[in-house]
Amino acid sequence: MDARQATAEALAELRKESQDIFNRLHSIAEDALFVEQVHAHYPDLPLLPNMRCGAWYTDPNIVSTERAYFKSTDGHTNNWSFNLRRPNLHILPLVIKHTGLVLVDSTRAGKRIPDALSKTVPIWCSVINRAILKKSVGNHPHNWDTTLYTPPGAVSSQEHSQIERKLDAWASELAASFYELPKLDYPLRPIWITPATSAFPRLPGAHSAFYPIVCVSASKQPVDGVERRATGFAYIQGSGDDHELWSMGLTPTIFWNNHDGILRSGRSELPNLVRSLVSDSSDANMYSPNDHNQALKAAPIERVSGLLSICSVATLRSKPLLAAHTEIAFLCLTFKDPELSGKAEFLKEDSVILWIQTLPGKKGQHHFLNTVLPRSLPFIQSHLRKGCKVCIVCETGTDVSVGVCVAALAKHFRADGSFYPRGNEQGDLSKDILKTRLQWIISSYPQANPSRTTLKRVNDFLLSPAFALSGTSSSVGVQSPLSSGVSQLSPIA
Repeated sequence: MDARQATAEALAELRKESQDIFNRLHSIAEDALFVEQVHAHYPDLPLLPNMRCGAWYTDPNIVSTERAYFKSTDGHTNNWSFNLRRPNLHILPLVIKHTGLVLVDSTRAGKRIPDALSKTVPIWCSVINRAILKKSVGNHPHNWDTTLYTPPGAVSSQEHSQIERKLDAWASELAASFYELPKLDYPLRPIWITPATSAFPRLPGAHSAFYPIVCVSASKQPVDGVERRATGFAYIQGSGDDHELWSMGLTPTIFWNNHDGILRSGRSELPNLVRSLVSDSSDANMYSPNDHNQALKAAPIERVSGLLSICSVATLRSKPLLAAHTEIAFLCLTFKDPELSGKAEFLKEDSVILWIQTLPGKKGQHHFLNTVLPRSLPFIQSHLRKGCKVCIVCETGTDVSVGVCVAALAKHFRADGSFYPRGNEQGDLSKDILKTRLQWIISSYPQANPSRTTLKRVNDFLLSPAFALSGTSSSVGVQSPLSSGVSQLSPIA
C-alpha cells in the first residue's frame, strides 16, 4: 500500500467515525456535563440553547423554556448582519428579570467558538445598546456602553473594526422598525466560556454596569477534531451540529427523554434502538420545545388581535387545540393530507378546513406562487369577513404558513392592525409594508423563520403587475386534491 492510498483510507475512516451515531451521542453527553457545570456555577441565570445545535447540550430539567435563534451566518466574515428577521428580542425580558442569561451553542472542528457566539451575539448586544440609546436620548447615563466586545483570538482586530463601522446603521434600522425595545437598566455585554476556560468569570452583582450574556461554547477543541476515549468512543467536536447527517431522525427531545437507555446501549445495538425510539415518537406525535421545527401551540398575531394565527400540523392534530378553537377556520398547507376528519366533533358546523397540498423543490416554489397564495388569500378574506379567526398551518409552522400570513396581513390589514374587508390594492403595497408585516409576526412568534425563497414569492405575488388578476380573481372551490392540490371540507362529516 503506497502512502497516498494509506492517507485516503485513514481519511475515510475518520469520516466514518465522525458520522457514527455512537460517537456523536457520547460526545454530546460529555459536552452536556460541561454545560451542567456552567449552570451550577451560575444557578440564578436562565440557561438557553441557541437553536438548533444548542438543544443537544441542554438538559430539559435545567433549561429555560425560551429559545434563542442566533445564526452563525450572520457572523460569517464579510456577511455580518443584525437581521431584523431574527431580532431575538423575546429573550430580553429574561435578561432583565434575571440580570443576565447563559447561552449554549457549539461548533465543529477548526474553531474554538462558533461565529454565532463570537460575532452574531456581540453584534446583537451592541446594536440593541445603540438602538435603545437612539430611542431614549437623555434617559440613560452618559456612560451607557455601546462598545462592540468580541473574544480575543477568535475575531481579528481588522474584522472587529469592519463590524464596528456597520453597527450604527443597523441600530438605526432597529430603532425605526416595528419592534418595541424594553427598558434596560444596563447595557448588554457578552462574556465567553469554553472547556478551555481555566476559571469561570466572576459576574457583576445585581447593581452592575451591564447585563452579562454568557456565551458557552460546549465542545472541546481536540487536535484534528477527534480524540479517543477510554470508555470506547471517539470524541467529536461539535457533534450536535448538522444532525440530519448522522442522527437517523433522532431529535434532542427524544435523546433527552431516553438519555440513560441510549448511553447504556452498545455500539452495535444503538442504531436499532434509535430507529425504534424515532418510530415510537412519530407514532405518538411527541413534539416538545427542544424540537426546533415544531410549534408547541397556535401563535396568535397580537397586532391583529389574534384574527390570524400560525401553527404546525402536529399542533393541529391535538384535540386540546381544536377543542379550544371552535370558531376558527383552518388553512392547512401540507404535503400530505393532515387527516383531520377524525377531529370533526371539535369543529362547529360553520367551520372550514381548507387543505392545499404543497410540493417540494423548485416545483414547490412555482406551486406556492401560482396555487397556494392565490387560493389562500380569498379563503382567509372570506372567513375574516364572517367574523371568524383563521389559523394558518404548515408542516413546521415556521416557513410556508408564515409566508401566507405575511401576504394576508399586507393584503387585508391596515397599518394599525385593523381588518380591511376590501383588501389593499397593489398601489398601496410595498416591500417596506411586507417587512413590517413580517415583524408583526416575529414579535408574536419568534420561531417564525421563512426562507428567502418563500418571502421572494410573496413579494412577486403581491408586488408584480399581475397581482391585480392573480391576487383577487381566484375563488376557493371544491376540487380534487389530485388535480389541483386543493381540498375543501365544509363541514367535516
